Amino acid sequence: MLFAPFRTLILLAIAFVAGMVYERTREADRCAERAGVLSDLLCERTE
Repeated sequence: MLFAPFRTLILLAIAFVAGMVYERTREADRCAERAGVLSDLLCERTE
């Protein structure tokens, strides 16, 4: 009975990290399509 709240918190943390990874990958792909390189959170053009 005490495990349920911890399990919920762990699942929320996993979902949050998965969402961050997904968004970061998506942004890197969009940056690469525009001939750029993703550096930290900024898309820098390589031209």
